[in-house]
Amino acid sequence: MNMINNQVPLNDEQRAIRKRYIGATFVTCIVLSLVGGTIHVLELGSNRMHDMRDKAGIDLADEHDHIRAAGEELFRQVDFEFGVEQQTSYKVDEAEALLTPEQWADVDQTILIPAGEFLMGTDRKQSNIYNRPQSSVHTDAYRIDKYAVTNAQYARFVAATAHRPPLDWTDGKIAEGKELHPVTMVSWQNASDYAAWAGKRLPTEAEWEKAARGTDGRRWPWGDTMEPDRLNTYYNVGSTTVYDAYPEGVSPYGVFDMVGNVSEWTADDFTAYEGSTAPGSLFVAKRAKEPRQGAAKAMKMAEFEETDLPYKVLRGGSWKGDPFSTATYHRNYAWPNFASDFFGFRCAQTP
Repeated sequence: MNMINNQVPLNDEQRAIRKRYIGATFVTCIVLSLVGGTIHVLELGSNRMHDMRDKAGIDLADEHDHIRAAGEELFRQVDFEFGVEQQTSYKVDEAEALLTPEQWADVDQTILIPAGEFLMGTDRKQSNIYNRPQSSVHTDAYRIDKYAVTNAQYARFVAATAHRPPLDWTDGKIAEGKELHPVTMVSWQNASDYAAWAGKRLPTEAEWEKAARGTDGRRWPWGDTMEPDRLNTYYNVGSTTVYDAYPEGVSPYGVFDMVGNVSEWTADDFTAYEGSTAPGSLFVAKRAKEPRQGAAKAMKMAEFEETDLPYKVLRGGSWKGDPFSTATYHRNYAWPNFASDFFGFRCAQTP
């Protein structure tokens, strides 16, 4: 018999052995594939952690000094706003000297948004329920700041009104090189006070969203695809950026930084859209109980209780948030006296 060209039939025992061998080989391949995939995922995670650590805005050796529980920033802001000690800051001429006349003219620009309908909100099922549904909304004509309010602009307000400077300024002064970054650590009330002083107001949600996305319902100012090079988000920089750093990310009307950099206060309370299926409890503001005592105080914990007061809406995502929270229709919300290192604002006005 030619053993090369003819196969010898296998008996039952040989077939059973071969099946066991093939089965063991198959299982081994699956296990090795899973192990390899797990190692790859762990490597990706490790690389991402290293990347985020490299881009962190603080020295991680001092990380324990920067960890705060939910609500603690609110206590810090309240203590700062209503503390007995009055902090000194800029004089009027010092604030004016922070920028050149050309820079002041640039940052003070506003853009006219014409009257008409636009698509507000979204019907995307993956979006938070309070962003839904989408509807057609009309706005009258209005003007909106081309840029988020900068530290230098806020310094003029502080100097003119003796208002307290933001909590993150050092000894009442802007950190060196941050004059043209958006102001942060400002509450909704701070932003409203500034807008009134400037002869303006905070934009409504509808005004903000229309200025950000135009009339065709796009997800981001440039279109429907997330393009991280067009905005400052998710620690890709690690801090705020200068007011005009992303010219490729402007809105259809030419408004800068409507997504990323800082979340921006709007005039509106956080309420459900018409036709929303979101549970009413989502829109009930919770207040941090005070004072904290015992273990809660030692562990930097805050307890919350429901109130009859409203949250205020912020828009645009920020330099540290999830990039998909920068979608033009996404709504964030916070207490009006809350402040954070990623909260800022811009102003609007009726022409």
